[in-house]
Order: sequence, then C-alpha cells, then structure tokens
Amino acid sequence: MANWGSLAHRYEKIQPRKILSLDGGGIRGVLTLEILLEIENQLKAELKKDESFRLSDYFDYIGGTSTGAIIAAGLSLGMSVNELLKFYEDKGEAMFDKTFLLKRVKHFYNDGPLLKELKNTFGKGDINIATNRFKTLLLVVTMNRTTDSPWPISNNPNAKYNKTDRPDCNLKIPLYQLVRASTAAPAYFRPETLQWDLNDPEKTFVFVDGGVTPYNNPSFLLYRMATQASYGLNWKTGEKNLLIVSVGTGSAPSVGVYNNLLDTLKELPTNLMYAMQVDQDINCRTVGRCIYGAHIDSELSDMIPLDSNGQPLSMDTDANKHFLYVRYNADLSVRGLKEIGLSHIDSDEVREMDSVKYIQQLRTVGKAVGTNQVKVKEHFKYFIQ
Repeated sequence: MANWGSLAHRYEKIQPRKILSLDGGGIRGVLTLEILLEIENQLKAELKKDESFRLSDYFDYIGGTSTGAIIAAGLSLGMSVNELLKFYEDKGEAMFDKTFLLKRVKHFYNDGPLLKELKNTFGKGDINIATNRFKTLLLVVTMNRTTDSPWPISNNPNAKYNKTDRPDCNLKIPLYQLVRASTAAPAYFRPETLQWDLNDPEKTFVFVDGGVTPYNNPSFLLYRMATQASYGLNWKTGEKNLLIVSVGTGSAPSVGVYNNLLDTLKELPTNLMYAMQVDQDINCRTVGRCIYGAHIDSELSDMIPLDSNGQPLSMDTDANKHFLYVRYNADLSVRGLKEIGLSHIDSDEVREMDSVKYIQQLRTVGKAVGTNQVKVKEHFKYFIQ
C-alpha cells in the first residue's frame, strides 16, 4: 500500500475530490493570488472556519506551471494566500524582473536569486508526501529539454515512478529544485539540471520553463492524472464527485500583426501561451461541465450547458459530464479592463510578465476579478461541506 504518511486518513477513502489548477505567467501570478484570496475568504465564511483556514484544507490536489508551480507548492505546504502575496511583493523583483536581472549580470544564466528565494521558502526537503510536510497532493509541470517532452511531476505515492524502491524515484527530488525547473524561462534563467539517479549519469536531465509545454494551463492534465488508472489515484468522475477550479494569470492576446522580426520574437511566447491556455480550457469544458467561465469565441460561446429554453441548465440536472469545472481569469485587453471598471489601467502594462513595476496594477485587476467572478456558494455548490 502506498505511503501517505499522516494524510492516509484523507486520501485512502473514497469521497468527492477538489482540484485547483494554476496557470503560468511570470509576475502576473499576483493576479492569480488576488483571485485565490477571494476564494479563500469565501470558503472560510461558507465553511465557518477561523483564521487558520487554508486552501490546502479544502483542495485535495493542487497543480501549477511556472509561476503557478510556485503558488501551488506554497499552498500545498499549507501557506496562506496572504503569505504568498507577501513573498511575491518582497521577492518578485529578484525572481522575475527583466531589468533587475540584466543589471546584475552575475545572476544571468546562473543560479541567481530565484533559486535562493525558492530554497529559503520551501526548504531543502524532497517532495515525498510521507514526510508529512505537505497538506495536499502537488503537481509541478516541467519541460525536459533532454527528452524534448513535458514532464509533469507529482508527489502521488501511487504513481509508477514514485515507488520509493526505484533508484530514479521522483519523490527524491528537492521541492525547491523542482519548482525552479518549472520556472526556468528560456533566455532569462539557465536551465535546471537534475540527476534522477545519482548512480546513473544517463538519468541526468535538463529542464526549462513548464510554460513552454502544452500545459501552461494544467487543468486537463490534472484531470487525467487524478482519474486515469495509470497514475494510481482512480478518483471517481461525475459532476458531484469531482470539481476542478482553474485560475489564470490573465488572458492577454496580442493586438495587431507582426510588423518585423523583433515584434515576432517579442510577442510569440505570449501568443503561444495564450493559444495553449485556451485549448486546455476548451478541453475541460468539453469533457467537464462548465459552471462558470468567460466567452471563448463566437462559435463556442462559453460552453455552459443550456436547457431546452436556451437557459443555463439547472445545477440540479446532471449533464452527464466527468466533472464540474470553473474557470476564473482576467481579460487584460483594453475592453476587458473597461468592463470591470478599470479603464484607467494600461493594458500594455499589465500584460507584461517580467516587470514588477506594475505589480500594484495587477493586484488591482486581480481583486476586481475576484469580486466580480468568484461565487463559491453557487459555483462550488455540491462541494461545500
């Protein structure tokens, strides 16, 4: 039997499960955190909990990519959202700001401040859930450049490559290094090299930012890893058995066309991240039942199931989907900011992923989105207990 440590009572019984998925997006992670703060506060009120309540008390599996991996790791360890907001405010410049990094050439393509801050925050311990420092299951999305393939790494003790008798067991990897691997943005940070088996040099791999995989939005990946037999969890599907809450770092499609090579190189990463984010969102709305989510396009609309009168299907009527799905995210376009009463905020500024100059504007957007979108009592209806 898998070793769950002190969490055995939570994970070895069959019960409804809740998943939290967090997108990548650099310093725009503070926008995510403001939305999470609203979720945390509303859950605390609905569940009648005190100030010690954490999102890890509610969600069973928390996963993220890049900046989402930092947040996911903190939450999985039992940190509060406010603690993580303070971490981003205090350390954001050293971790993400392009100008800061380039002024300090000694950190460019070196371990630099990001690795230091992750080590200070998460410690040197590995990801083995049996060590009892984790409060939930955790997924970190990485990109293995050695094999040119996405490597989603979890602390699920049932997983094939998490068996502790394996010399290349995933659970032996230090958490801070794993998160660093997920945040190693090409051209800003050196790749992270991790040796899976200390006695086998061929098990040494080079990793870059998980945001360059198809799973910058890891929602559908988390669904697969929670329910497919290969991963060993086998969580039950169904609209009253599984809830997936997906939180973005802001939807920021580029405006206009590429006029030259410089524009192309500058905008291409954001374009690709946006396209992958939308694709994974559509996957979740196809297999799962979308309860809340923004309009996708003029053909798909929001994909919320409708009744025969064209109205949103009652929550009491089963749509025969595999899970309930909620997607919270900000529209960072000029129009999107205007619609939430923030037309005074510059769209170009809050679309930046690598400058802390606009951290307060991002927090303002995140607060507005949290207030306007998050409705825990309605959206989490069957999962409030």
